[in-house]
Amino acid sequence: MLRCLIWLLAKPFLWLALGLAVSGREHLPRRGPALVAANHNSHVDILALLAAMPWRTLDRVRPVGAADYFLATPVRRFLAMRLLRGIALERTVQRGADPLGPVRAALEAGDILILFPEGTRGRPEEMGPVKAGLSKLAVTCNAPVTPVYLQGAGRILPKGTRVPVPFMCSVLVGSPIAPDGDRVALMAALGVAWEDLRAMAPPLHWH
Repeated sequence: MLRCLIWLLAKPFLWLALGLAVSGREHLPRRGPALVAANHNSHVDILALLAAMPWRTLDRVRPVGAADYFLATPVRRFLAMRLLRGIALERTVQRGADPLGPVRAALEAGDILILFPEGTRGRPEEMGPVKAGLSKLAVTCNAPVTPVYLQGAGRILPKGTRVPVPFMCSVLVGSPIAPDGDRVALMAALGVAWEDLRAMAPPLHWH
């Protein structure tokens, strides 16, 4: 109940504060298992994606992040794990352990997961190398992947800064890509989708 109340107040604030503009919102998943895969330029990315998600799905949407960031401090742990219901993944695991086990379990439970397949924050408006775990999850869990391109978030709160600056944030959403068992083809299709969305992004400007 507390989480729903906080989001009821937070969503309108985030839309205003981030100058949020969403294109292709109808493509966002309404039910799981599903993956939402976006470029990663800023800690604002998670907030922008959660603000863009339909109300009815928020109780099933869970961001995935590195444990050394989500759990770094008590406050961050509370925000990431209690408020956002995040999934914290260890960057290194013991031999024989499944590093994607918690994510796989969430998908099997019908959750919608937000992933940043670059694995770390990159330069604003650029897409870095994508890790193969995304395609493995999609194929083994039969989870469609919705490509999202974020523009402007990396300029609101660039990597290495703590104080946000006013800037417009665009969320461009592409059609979900259903896995057919071919991981290579899936990643190729996602690459094309991200480039197409990037080409559709509006000019950058302050707000």
